[in-house]
Amino acid sequence: MSVNSVFFTSLLLLNVAVAQEDFKPYTQQIAGTALKFTMQPISGGEYAMGSMHGNADEQPVHQVKIDPFWMGTYEVTWDLYEPFVYKDLELSRSGGRIESEVDAVTRPTKPYLDMTFGMGKEGHPALAMTQYNAIQFCKWLYVRTGVFYRLPTEAEWEYACRAGSETEYYFGDDEAELGDYAWYAANSGNKTHKVGQKKPNAWGLYDMHGNVAEWTYDQYIVDFYSHFEDTMADNPVATPEKLYPHSIRGGSFEDAVEDLRSASRLPSDPSWKQLDPQIPKSNWWFPEAPFIGVRLVRPLNPPTEAEIEAYFERAPIEDY
Repeated sequence: MSVNSVFFTSLLLLNVAVAQEDFKPYTQQIAGTALKFTMQPISGGEYAMGSMHGNADEQPVHQVKIDPFWMGTYEVTWDLYEPFVYKDLELSRSGGRIESEVDAVTRPTKPYLDMTFGMGKEGHPALAMTQYNAIQFCKWLYVRTGVFYRLPTEAEWEYACRAGSETEYYFGDDEAELGDYAWYAANSGNKTHKVGQKKPNAWGLYDMHGNVAEWTYDQYIVDFYSHFEDTMADNPVATPEKLYPHSIRGGSFEDAVEDLRSASRLPSDPSWKQLDPQIPKSNWWFPEAPFIGVRLVRPLNPPTEAEIEAYFERAPIEDY
Protein backbone atom coordinates (compact mmCIF):
# COMPACT_ATOMS: atom_id res chain seq x y z
CA MET A 1 0.00 0.00 0.00
CA SER A 2 1.25 3.51 -0.80
CA VAL A 3 0.81 6.18 1.83
CA ASN A 4 1.55 8.89 -0.73
CA SER A 5 -1.30 11.41 -0.49
CA VAL A 6 -1.92 15.11 -0.08
CA PHE A 7 -3.25 14.44 3.42
CA PHE A 8 -0.10 12.75 4.68
CA THR A 9 2.20 15.20 2.89
CA SER A 10 0.52 18.13 4.65
CA LEU A 11 0.64 16.31 7.98
CA LEU A 12 4.34 15.60 7.50
CA LEU A 13 5.10 19.27 6.76
CA LEU A 14 3.10 20.33 9.80
CA ASN A 15 4.95 17.86 12.02
CA VAL A 16 8.33 19.19 10.79
CA ALA A 17 7.33 22.73 11.75
CA VAL A 18 6.02 21.68 15.17
CA ALA A 19 9.10 19.54 15.85
CA GLN A 20 11.53 22.37 15.20
CA GLU A 21 9.69 24.74 17.55
CA ASP A 22 8.63 22.32 20.26
CA PHE A 23 11.38 19.82 21.02
CA LYS A 24 10.10 18.59 24.38
CA PRO A 25 8.26 15.59 25.84
CA TYR A 26 4.87 14.96 24.28
CA THR A 27 1.99 12.50 24.21
CA GLN A 28 0.94 10.96 20.90
CA GLN A 29 -2.78 10.27 20.66
CA ILE A 30 -4.26 7.75 18.21
CA ALA A 31 -7.25 9.59 16.76
CA GLY A 32 -10.63 8.05 17.46
CA THR A 33 -9.32 5.85 20.29
CA ALA A 34 -8.11 6.13 23.87
CA LEU A 35 -4.69 4.85 22.78
CA LYS A 36 -1.68 7.05 23.45
CA PHE A 37 2.02 6.89 24.22
CA THR A 38 4.68 9.33 25.39
CA MET A 39 7.98 10.38 23.81
CA GLN A 40 11.10 11.93 25.35
CA PRO A 41 13.39 14.41 23.53
CA ILE A 42 16.96 13.20 23.09
CA SER A 43 19.24 16.12 22.19
CA GLY A 44 21.91 15.37 19.61
CA GLY A 45 25.53 15.05 20.63
CA GLU A 46 28.67 12.96 20.60
CA TYR A 47 29.66 9.98 22.73
CA ALA A 48 32.04 7.05 23.00
CA MET A 49 30.21 3.95 21.72
CA GLY A 50 31.20 0.51 22.95
CA SER A 51 33.06 -0.79 25.99
CA MET A 52 36.67 -1.65 26.72
CA HIS A 53 35.40 -4.07 29.39
CA GLY A 54 32.82 -5.85 27.24
CA ASN A 55 32.79 -8.41 24.45
CA ALA A 56 34.85 -8.27 21.28
CA ASP A 57 31.86 -7.01 19.26
CA GLU A 58 31.75 -3.89 21.47
CA GLN A 59 35.22 -2.80 20.38
CA PRO A 60 37.00 -0.69 19.42
CA VAL A 61 35.38 2.07 21.44
CA HIS A 62 34.84 4.88 18.95
CA GLN A 63 33.37 8.37 18.78
CA VAL A 64 29.87 8.76 17.37
CA LYS A 65 27.82 11.83 16.45
CA ILE A 66 24.05 11.55 16.79
CA ASP A 67 21.31 13.87 15.50
CA PRO A 68 18.42 14.77 17.86
CA PHE A 69 15.37 12.53 18.10
CA TRP A 70 12.52 11.55 20.36
CA MET A 71 12.42 8.09 21.93
CA GLY A 72 9.54 6.25 23.56
CA THR A 73 9.42 6.78 27.32
CA TYR A 74 8.52 3.10 27.65
CA GLU A 75 8.73 -0.06 25.63
CA VAL A 76 5.67 -0.47 23.39
CA THR A 77 2.98 -2.31 25.34
CA TRP A 78 0.33 -4.77 24.21
CA ASP A 79 -2.29 -2.07 24.78
CA LEU A 80 -0.91 -0.22 21.74
CA TYR A 81 0.42 -3.15 19.72
CA GLU A 82 -2.59 -5.44 19.80
CA PRO A 83 -4.93 -3.18 17.73
CA PHE A 84 -2.29 -3.36 14.98
CA VAL A 85 -2.21 -7.16 15.18
CA TYR A 86 -6.01 -7.57 15.16
CA LYS A 87 -8.04 -5.39 12.80
CA ASP A 88 -11.31 -6.25 14.53
CA LEU A 89 -9.87 -4.99 17.83
CA GLU A 90 -8.80 -1.75 16.16
CA LEU A 91 -12.29 -1.36 14.69
CA SER A 92 -13.93 -1.87 18.09
CA ARG A 93 -11.64 0.69 19.72
CA SER A 94 -12.26 3.16 16.88
CA GLY A 95 -16.03 2.96 17.03
CA GLY A 96 -16.04 1.03 13.77
CA ARG A 97 -14.52 3.97 11.87
CA ILE A 98 -11.02 3.82 10.41
CA GLU A 99 -9.60 5.42 7.29
CA SER A 100 -9.23 3.40 4.09
CA GLU A 101 -5.44 3.86 4.24
CA VAL A 102 -5.40 2.08 7.61
CA ASP A 103 -7.65 -0.66 6.26
CA ALA A 104 -5.00 -1.47 3.65
CA VAL A 105 -2.06 -1.78 6.07
CA THR A 106 -0.43 -5.21 5.94
CA ARG A 107 -0.95 -6.90 9.29
CA PRO A 108 0.69 -9.85 11.01
CA THR A 109 -0.62 -13.34 10.57
CA LYS A 110 -2.63 -14.13 13.67
CA PRO A 111 -0.34 -16.00 16.07
CA TYR A 112 -1.29 -19.57 16.90
CA LEU A 113 0.18 -19.22 20.39
CA ASP A 114 -0.60 -16.88 23.25
CA MET A 115 2.19 -14.43 22.48
CA THR A 116 2.09 -13.06 26.04
CA PHE A 117 3.13 -16.56 27.19
CA GLY A 118 0.98 -16.00 30.26
CA MET A 119 3.20 -13.20 31.55
CA GLY A 120 0.63 -10.42 31.34
CA LYS A 121 -0.86 -8.06 28.77
CA GLU A 122 -2.17 -4.74 30.11
CA GLY A 123 0.81 -2.44 30.63
CA HIS A 124 3.26 -5.21 29.74
CA PRO A 125 5.66 -4.89 26.82
CA ALA A 126 4.57 -6.42 23.52
CA LEU A 127 6.97 -9.16 22.54
CA ALA A 128 8.12 -11.97 20.26
CA MET A 129 7.60 -9.99 17.05
CA THR A 130 10.13 -10.13 14.22
CA GLN A 131 11.98 -7.00 13.15
CA TYR A 132 9.80 -6.89 10.01
CA ASN A 133 6.72 -7.03 12.24
CA ALA A 134 8.05 -4.14 14.34
CA ILE A 135 8.70 -2.02 11.24
CA GLN A 136 5.20 -2.65 9.90
CA PHE A 137 3.82 -1.58 13.28
CA CYS A 138 5.69 1.70 12.77
CA LYS A 139 4.01 1.99 9.36
CA TRP A 140 0.60 1.47 10.97
CA LEU A 141 1.39 4.28 13.39
CA TYR A 142 2.45 6.52 10.50
CA VAL A 143 -0.81 5.92 8.67
CA ARG A 144 -2.76 6.39 11.89
CA THR A 145 -0.98 9.60 13.01
CA GLY A 146 0.88 11.11 10.04
CA VAL A 147 4.03 11.05 12.20
CA PHE A 148 7.07 9.04 11.12
CA TYR A 149 8.07 6.56 13.82
CA ARG A 150 10.78 3.96 13.29
CA LEU A 151 13.19 1.64 15.07
CA PRO A 152 16.31 3.18 16.63
CA THR A 153 19.68 2.53 15.10
CA GLU A 154 22.16 0.75 17.36
CA ALA A 155 24.08 4.00 17.78
CA GLU A 156 20.93 5.93 18.72
CA TRP A 157 19.85 3.24 21.15
CA GLU A 158 23.14 3.18 23.05
CA TYR A 159 23.36 6.98 23.07
CA ALA A 160 19.85 7.23 24.53
CA CYS A 161 20.49 4.46 27.06
CA ARG A 162 23.72 6.02 28.31
CA ALA A 163 22.06 9.44 28.77
CA GLY A 164 25.47 11.08 29.09
CA SER A 165 27.01 8.32 31.22
CA GLU A 166 30.31 6.60 30.43
CA THR A 167 29.80 3.71 32.84
CA GLU A 168 28.72 0.12 32.15
CA TYR A 169 25.10 0.91 33.09
CA TYR A 170 23.40 4.28 32.85
CA PHE A 171 23.40 4.53 36.66
CA GLY A 172 27.04 3.51 37.17
CA ASP A 173 29.21 0.39 37.37
CA ASP A 174 27.84 -1.30 40.50
CA GLU A 175 25.86 -4.40 39.51
CA ALA A 176 24.40 -4.53 43.02
CA GLU A 177 22.24 -1.49 42.13
CA LEU A 178 20.75 -3.08 39.02
CA GLY A 179 17.60 -4.25 40.81
CA ASP A 180 16.54 -0.62 41.26
CA TYR A 181 16.62 -0.03 37.51
CA ALA A 182 15.86 -3.29 35.75
CA TRP A 183 13.92 -6.55 35.61
CA TYR A 184 16.45 -9.29 34.86
CA ALA A 185 17.21 -12.92 35.69
CA ALA A 186 17.81 -12.30 39.38
CA ASN A 187 14.56 -10.47 40.18
CA SER A 188 12.03 -10.92 37.36
CA GLY A 189 10.56 -14.29 38.33
CA ASN A 190 11.25 -15.28 34.70
CA LYS A 191 8.56 -13.00 33.27
CA THR A 192 7.96 -9.49 32.00
CA HIS A 193 6.59 -6.76 34.23
CA LYS A 194 4.52 -3.66 33.59
CA VAL A 195 6.64 -0.94 32.07
CA GLY A 196 7.87 2.02 34.11
CA GLN A 197 8.13 0.41 37.55
CA LYS A 198 11.90 0.80 37.87
CA LYS A 199 13.97 3.98 37.99
CA PRO A 200 14.48 5.80 34.65
CA ASN A 201 17.74 7.07 33.23
CA ALA A 202 18.71 10.75 33.25
CA TRP A 203 16.70 11.39 30.07
CA GLY A 204 13.46 9.94 31.41
CA LEU A 205 13.60 6.56 29.65
CA TYR A 206 12.39 3.51 31.59
CA ASP A 207 13.42 -0.15 31.24
CA MET A 208 16.36 0.53 28.92
CA HIS A 209 18.06 -2.19 30.96
CA GLY A 210 16.01 -5.40 31.13
CA ASN A 211 12.30 -6.29 30.98
CA VAL A 212 12.42 -7.02 27.24
CA ALA A 213 15.34 -6.58 24.89
CA GLU A 214 14.62 -4.12 22.08
CA TRP A 215 14.94 -4.23 18.32
CA THR A 216 17.23 -1.87 16.50
CA TYR A 217 17.19 -1.34 12.73
CA ASP A 218 20.78 -2.48 12.20
CA GLN A 219 22.19 -5.62 10.71
CA TYR A 220 24.31 -7.24 13.40
CA ILE A 221 27.92 -7.20 12.17
CA VAL A 222 30.49 -8.49 14.66
CA ASP A 223 33.30 -6.15 13.58
CA PHE A 224 31.17 -3.18 12.50
CA TYR A 225 32.88 -0.85 14.98
CA SER A 226 36.27 -1.42 13.34
CA HIS A 227 35.04 0.67 10.39
CA PHE A 228 35.12 3.76 12.62
CA GLU A 229 38.39 3.35 14.51
CA ASP A 230 40.18 6.70 14.91
CA THR A 231 37.36 8.61 13.23
CA MET A 232 34.03 10.23 14.10
CA ALA A 233 31.08 8.11 12.97
CA ASP A 234 28.23 10.37 11.84
CA ASN A 235 24.87 8.70 12.65
CA PRO A 236 26.18 5.23 11.70
CA VAL A 237 23.81 2.46 10.70
CA ALA A 238 24.38 -1.03 9.30
CA THR A 239 21.48 -1.14 6.83
CA PRO A 240 19.99 -4.65 6.91
CA GLU A 241 20.46 -6.68 3.74
CA LYS A 242 19.73 -10.18 5.03
CA LEU A 243 17.33 -11.79 7.46
CA TYR A 244 19.87 -12.81 10.11
CA PRO A 245 21.24 -11.53 12.30
CA HIS A 246 19.79 -8.15 13.35
CA SER A 247 20.90 -6.26 16.46
CA ILE A 248 18.96 -6.31 19.70
CA ARG A 249 19.79 -4.19 22.73
CA GLY A 250 19.15 -3.82 26.44
CA GLY A 251 18.87 -7.37 27.68
CA SER A 252 15.69 -8.90 29.08
CA PHE A 253 14.00 -10.46 32.09
CA GLU A 254 15.85 -13.69 31.21
CA ASP A 255 19.34 -12.21 31.06
CA ALA A 256 22.28 -11.95 33.44
CA VAL A 257 23.82 -8.66 34.49
CA GLU A 258 26.50 -8.55 31.80
CA ASP A 259 23.89 -8.68 29.02
CA LEU A 260 22.09 -5.62 30.36
CA ARG A 261 25.06 -3.27 30.00
CA SER A 262 24.60 -0.16 27.83
CA ALA A 263 27.09 -1.44 25.25
CA SER A 264 25.98 -5.09 25.16
CA ARG A 265 24.87 -6.39 21.74
CA LEU A 266 22.75 -9.46 20.89
CA PRO A 267 22.20 -10.95 17.40
CA SER A 268 18.87 -12.39 16.32
CA ASP A 269 18.85 -16.10 15.57
CA PRO A 270 16.75 -18.42 13.37
CA SER A 271 16.38 -20.83 16.29
CA TRP A 272 13.83 -18.35 17.66
CA LYS A 273 11.40 -19.78 15.09
CA GLN A 274 11.89 -23.49 15.75
CA LEU A 275 8.34 -23.89 17.07
CA ASP A 276 6.85 -22.25 13.97
CA PRO A 277 5.16 -24.98 11.87
CA GLN A 278 4.96 -22.80 8.74
CA ILE A 279 7.18 -23.49 5.73
CA PRO A 280 8.66 -21.05 4.95
CA LYS A 281 8.77 -19.66 8.46
CA SER A 282 6.54 -16.71 9.35
CA ASN A 283 7.75 -13.19 8.62
CA TRP A 284 5.92 -11.97 11.70
CA TRP A 285 6.67 -13.90 14.90
CA PHE A 286 9.49 -15.44 16.92
CA PRO A 287 7.66 -18.03 19.06
CA GLU A 288 10.82 -18.85 21.00
CA ALA A 289 11.82 -15.25 21.67
CA PRO A 290 9.40 -14.01 24.37
CA PHE A 291 12.18 -11.66 25.44
CA ILE A 292 12.15 -9.28 22.42
CA GLY A 293 10.19 -6.05 22.24
CA VAL A 294 10.29 -2.65 20.59
CA ARG A 295 10.79 1.01 21.50
CA LEU A 296 9.94 3.83 19.10
CA VAL A 297 12.09 6.64 17.72
CA ARG A 298 10.99 9.79 15.91
CA PRO A 299 13.77 11.87 14.31
CA LEU A 300 13.59 15.62 14.91
CA ASN A 301 14.28 16.15 11.21
CA PRO A 302 12.18 13.51 9.45
CA PRO A 303 13.22 12.00 6.10
CA THR A 304 11.50 12.83 2.84
CA GLU A 305 8.22 11.21 1.94
CA ALA A 306 10.03 9.01 -0.59
CA GLU A 307 12.51 7.89 2.07
CA ILE A 308 9.69 7.15 4.50
CA GLU A 309 7.89 5.07 1.90
CA ALA A 310 11.10 3.18 1.11
CA TYR A 311 11.61 2.43 4.81
CA PHE A 312 8.18 0.85 5.10
CA GLU A 313 7.85 -0.79 1.70
CA ARG A 314 10.89 -3.08 1.86
CA ALA A 315 9.70 -6.57 1.02
CA PRO A 316 10.21 -9.16 3.76
CA ILE A 317 13.13 -11.54 3.28
CA GLU A 318 11.87 -15.13 3.24
CA ASP A 319 13.02 -17.39 6.01
CA TYR A 320 14.27 -20.85 5.29
